[in-house]
Amino acid sequence: MDHLPLFLLHAFPLDSRMWDGVRDVLDPVTPDLRGRDREPDLGVFADDMLRELDARGLDRVVLGGCSMGGYVAMALLRRDPSRVAGLVFADTRFTADGDEARANRLVMADRVLAEGVEWVPDVVLGGLLGAAPVDGVVERVRELILAQDPADVAWAQRAMAARPDSREVLAGVDVPALVLVGAQDTLTPPTAARELADVLPRASYVELPGAGHLTPVEVPQAFAAAVDDWRGRVGL
Repeated sequence: MDHLPLFLLHAFPLDSRMWDGVRDVLDPVTPDLRGRDREPDLGVFADDMLRELDARGLDRVVLGGCSMGGYVAMALLRRDPSRVAGLVFADTRFTADGDEARANRLVMADRVLAEGVEWVPDVVLGGLLGAAPVDGVVERVRELILAQDPADVAWAQRAMAARPDSREVLAGVDVPALVLVGAQDTLTPPTAARELADVLPRASYVELPGAGHLTPVEVPQAFAAAVDDWRGRVGL
């Protein structure tokens, strides 16, 4: 079966290399999301994505994202939902940040600009991964975090802090959707993933054992198999 192109958007604070473990099965397009000196708004990434689709001559694609990547997919749906034929949401939520979460993002943004990213892995790894990551995952995620530009990390935190609630946008998107979540995800736990699936009109839900918040990195084979199976079932 011929599939529509699959675009997968990465989590914070990583880059497109987080998808390396699923490439052989899913053959995704995986842009790097870079804010730099632009206004911190996830709509900036959505506009980048729409320009990428135009440059490739693609009318419609399957769009997916993990964590922050899911927020960007929601921002694109606000811009032009007609470009999206299907959705893959991994370890993400539709709600906006509460006051405490928003404040914590801004504190991290300021500290990263002042001190760099060397301290970030020690702060975030416990929340990003499941209780017993397979060999090499901790080191790989640490490597990816340390490779990020502090300006991009700070930008992303400020943009995520400003994102709106997406319930109404998602409720109006009548395309097949897949919601995946790590069974051990503490940042966007299965309860939040089920709520997201309930909001989407045509959603399937998959919970992946042994994984935390970074399912494509922690259990790439299970992640790829779930997405591949879903695409076959819905004809995308």
